[in-house]
Amino acid sequence: MSGASAFRYGGGTEEAFSSALYRAALYIRLSREDGDKEESDSVGNQKKLLFGFVERNAEITVRDVYVDDGYSGTSFERPGFRRMIRDIEDKKVNCVIVKDLSRFGRDYIETGRYLEKYFPGKGVRFISLIDDIDSREKSYDLLLPLKNIFNEQYARDISVKIHAAVKAKQEAGEFVGAFACYGYRKCPGAGNRLAPDPYAAGIVRRIFLLYADGMSKSEIAKTLNRESVPSPSAYKRLKGENYCNPGEIPGRGWTYSAVHQILRNEMYTGTMVQGKKTQKMRGCQRAVPRCDWIRVENTHEPLIDRELWKTVQEQMTVNRRSYSAVSVRNVFAGLARCGTCGSSMIRNSWRRADGSSAAVLYCGTYKRNGRVFCSPHRTDFRILEEAVKADLCTLLDCAGSYRDEIRRMMNEDAGRDGMEENRLRKDLEKVRRLGRHVYEDYREGLLTREEFLSCRADYEKKTELYTFRLQSLQKERGDRTVPCAAEYAASGSAAEDLKTRIRTGALKRDIVLKMISRIEVQDKRQLKIYYRFAADEGNCGFTEGERTSIDK
Repeated sequence: MSGASAFRYGGGTEEAFSSALYRAALYIRLSREDGDKEESDSVGNQKKLLFGFVERNAEITVRDVYVDDGYSGTSFERPGFRRMIRDIEDKKVNCVIVKDLSRFGRDYIETGRYLEKYFPGKGVRFISLIDDIDSREKSYDLLLPLKNIFNEQYARDISVKIHAAVKAKQEAGEFVGAFACYGYRKCPGAGNRLAPDPYAAGIVRRIFLLYADGMSKSEIAKTLNRESVPSPSAYKRLKGENYCNPGEIPGRGWTYSAVHQILRNEMYTGTMVQGKKTQKMRGCQRAVPRCDWIRVENTHEPLIDRELWKTVQEQMTVNRRSYSAVSVRNVFAGLARCGTCGSSMIRNSWRRADGSSAAVLYCGTYKRNGRVFCSPHRTDFRILEEAVKADLCTLLDCAGSYRDEIRRMMNEDAGRDGMEENRLRKDLEKVRRLGRHVYEDYREGLLTREEFLSCRADYEKKTELYTFRLQSLQKERGDRTVPCAAEYAASGSAAEDLKTRIRTGALKRDIVLKMISRIEVQDKRQLKIYYRFAADEGNCGFTEGERTSIDK
């Protein structure tokens, strides 16, 4: 840019533009897709060509040079290009000059929109030197759309070749990622090879050993956070790598998810695993089925042996929650929240020595990240349920102004129960029918034995679940009789019937959702319940739909 002043480079004052009709943006782009043309299309060569043109045209002054080095022409989300568009919007630029159309863009639809709609609408002159295009001198010829299509086709051909080259490298066991996975680093002078990172490799080995010894993933994350071990993302940044994880919460440290991903990563056994995602030109990334991943064994030094890997994978399978059609649902899911940090309360269940089960709610932030971020807010599920039931009954004792609301809710429940029962019967019949069809397909040789057994097991689980839910619904309907709306209006017994339902059994999810908007679990065994409607002030003493200081 040292010689730019000879070409009337007006990067500063407005006076520099007073003698020029056109304030030009010199746009330059270069990317890897240019292949053997990279030298001729280099930033320096493009700049010389463009400034040479401006020198020969006295009516043009350079406003600025906009460079996108290393950006594909198939997308217009480039920093230099977006800055040029902002200057056009601010009326700082009224002329755009490029070497050729391919430098401007390789998406023929977007290129055509800019050239034929956007620039004319903004009064911007467009000049492409190699293509001999000047919108002031003549209209775009009929071949312009074809040139744009050829430019895009060139990008598509290059994209196919690049994908093929990358896949060939992956199949040869060469690492093609931008960042090595946690525990490894790229070999100096050989970026396609991985070598152990001494510090991170030790952390990875420790995680596998702790889990094999019986420690849960959450406890491993808490242990590492207590010891101030940097998380994988933080460690990469500490080493000076320009790494960014969009889903990361700053300062959160190690999480259950981070430990889980490490325990599931086969790279630590010395096997190069790549090709987990794919992306077409201008498309979004999509996951590739596990069976289609590219695996090459013995490409780098393993951090753990195969025996430990096998032990951990088997243990992860065993530790998964087994399917149970009669498992108790958390009726407070999404409603019970920590009164300190606002995180949802997470339910944990276990079996006592006497065979009985127990359930406890914990602050979600505490469970994921430990006591450093929030306290446990430990709450026995049964005690919480009893406290809410008691307060609901107290509230219903002074139903007053919202008797009509309760009456409507009860009648809606009656109608919904009938619809739910019909739906469950249809689902059950559908699953049984599919099960018969699967057996017929197996008999005719359309399914292998493994596929048949897998499908049959799935349908048996669904049959068990639908049967259990249907029986539960029928039992619940048998335990209570819901009068018609006229009887409710005459007797005013809606609130009493609802209290009976609440007192005589476990809380039902539909009742909780209809009457409660949220529950805050606070320290010192206190609850704050927010109801969806308020009681009479004279009867209950509150009008905000809120109850405070309820002892658990």
